[in-house]
Amino acid sequence: MTSHLHALCFDAHDPAGLARFWAGVLGCATTDDPYGAVALAPADEKGFRLRFLPSREEKTVPNQMHFDLTSRSPEDQRQVVARALDLGGRHIDIGQLPEEGHVVLADPEGNEFCVIPPGNAFLAGCGFVGALASDGSQEVGYFWSRALGWPLVWDQDEETAIQAPHGGTKITWGGPPLAPKTGKYRLHFDLALPADGDHGAEVDRLVSLGATRIDIGQGDVDWVVLADPDGHEFCLLPPR
Repeated sequence: MTSHLHALCFDAHDPAGLARFWAGVLGCATTDDPYGAVALAPADEKGFRLRFLPSREEKTVPNQMHFDLTSRSPEDQRQVVARALDLGGRHIDIGQLPEEGHVVLADPEGNEFCVIPPGNAFLAGCGFVGALASDGSQEVGYFWSRALGWPLVWDQDEETAIQAPHGGTKITWGGPPLAPKTGKYRLHFDLALPADGDHGAEVDRLVSLGATRIDIGQGDVDWVVLADPDGHEFCLLPPR
């Protein structure tokens, strides 16, 4: 039995504080975490949880992944932006053009995200968290499609996107050129197995698809740290 996307994890100086910000923006509630992190429950039945893990590392470069939040109207977009600012977010400039229409913000620890204007056809029906937009190659889009069993919903000009069979947030990869990797990424996926899953067999399957086992100093733990074909770290958690 294969693993599923359990969570998107944020490295954070203040895990509880960052969780409060995202709970307020997304309307999520905190939830018990079987692996001991500060966690938010999915916003709806199609989503995945967020986990916030303690880290002393400073953020020095843009993240390789960010949320694209959708809006239903210009007023709704303004309200989402205002709510994020009230909770401690801020406007940032990453070279976006005024005519592009989306608003680029950062959370209190500098993690970038966008609030997309209404009428975006690609994100229609995806929910409030329309996409997790990622820096990545076409190969890595194919890898994650096979790893998660999510079909490709976009594959053009080396840009790819996948979405769970039941819908919800799309995960997208923008294709080349890729930003150079400088140290461990601050956001990563956690995959998890059902209670009767075979942890060793799933590691072997992911490696056969193109993942590699890596050591980030995790020590003697019961989860496995891997990297996808682009070098993005992710964890396979043990069955619980």
